Amino acid sequence: MGRAWLVWGAGATLLILLAATALVALNRLDELPLPEREAAAAPASPGLIAQGEYLVRVGNCMSCHTQPGGPAFAGGRAIATPFGSVYAPNLTPDDATGLGRWSAAEFWRAMHNGRSRDGRLLYPAFPYPSYTYITRADSDAIYAFLRSLSPVPLQSPPHVLRFPFNTQWALAGWRALFFRPGTFVQQSTQSAEWNRGAYLVQGLGHCAACHTPRNALGALRTDAQFHGGLIPAQNWYAPALNSGREAAVTAWPVEDVVALLKTGVSLQAGVSGPMAEVVFRSLQYLSDADLRAMAVYLRSLPPQDRPEPPVAKPAADLMERGQDIYRQQCAECHGEQGEGRRGAFPALAGNRAVTLADTTNLVRVLLQGGYQPATAGNPRPHGMPPFAQSLRDEEMAAVLSYIRNAWGNVAPRVDTIDVYRARERRGS
Repeated sequence: MGRAWLVWGAGATLLILLAATALVALNRLDELPLPEREAAAAPASPGLIAQGEYLVRVGNCMSCHTQPGGPAFAGGRAIATPFGSVYAPNLTPDDATGLGRWSAAEFWRAMHNGRSRDGRLLYPAFPYPSYTYITRADSDAIYAFLRSLSPVPLQSPPHVLRFPFNTQWALAGWRALFFRPGTFVQQSTQSAEWNRGAYLVQGLGHCAACHTPRNALGALRTDAQFHGGLIPAQNWYAPALNSGREAAVTAWPVEDVVALLKTGVSLQAGVSGPMAEVVFRSLQYLSDADLRAMAVYLRSLPPQDRPEPPVAKPAADLMERGQDIYRQQCAECHGEQGEGRRGAFPALAGNRAVTLADTTNLVRVLLQGGYQPATAGNPRPHGMPPFAQSLRDEEMAAVLSYIRNAWGNVAPRVDTIDVYRARERRGS
């Protein structure tokens, strides 16, 4: 028996060593030759810097890499994750705390492989699983723009993550399971416009980071791209981009999709929550050609709708109570029949955002108010006040259940516990 245990122990140890060696090998395939690592940055042309500035807008880099009220791109902002907080680094060319000593090749490796200048593996809160599809030319342009900024000596705080997620070994294992560097491959059967849209949506735009569900370890589910999901730690639901019941735009005119991306509002819908920030900080600055390309690609996503189970209509007393609250609090803006007011307040009748199976967004808008982004095409958007202090949880559940089942809408009722959970998640 003793000898058998020794043999078993030796075999287990060998397997562990082989697994460790494989992990190291998998995560060391991107080592840079010394000349590339030490290459001095060549002076960038104004055109290359301007291109990089535009691409930084496409990627919405400022949102994560700028503290509220702080210097642009100087980092220090906490990015909340289910595993703790990751602090965005300084992207200004400061030698001690930023990108000052980085070469273009090292910057490309971070974008393409998710590895820092000193060899550390980067946390996927930095969306390198999407950025890996960016071309080297676009990476170099972004690098040139960031190098053109004024250096800001600001050191980001260390990450605050629970064990074992704060270890490089855990990151190495995660990458071995869920990440491989990729290259965007154009589809020869599609138009140049479609391919440009796919490149922007899948790569620098990193739309999948919000609109794709994640597994228990925070990795995007490759079997459910764009199927919608709860945004980690933000507690907003990013609707499915390939579902007619959620946010698919297959049946929309291209012009309406472009308008929504550029201004935050169209004849079909409006944006709020995290998407409002994306439009405000990023999409409104994109060229019409790129917005149209994204619209063409998004309209082409194959539908993934499944048959809906039958929905039981809420009890009559709940509908009556909800109707009373609606008339007192909502009808003045949204209309007696939920028809809304074009250019001001959205219609609730026939509104997909109202009948989503996941009620997170609907409850949060009622709790904290709803605001569209101020854009050049919609400079003075109307907003909705918060009702967190004026309506009790059971009142919110009643009025939302009514709205979801009035004027031809059909959706499951909202329970008081749904409102309570949403309120607790945001600390109201």
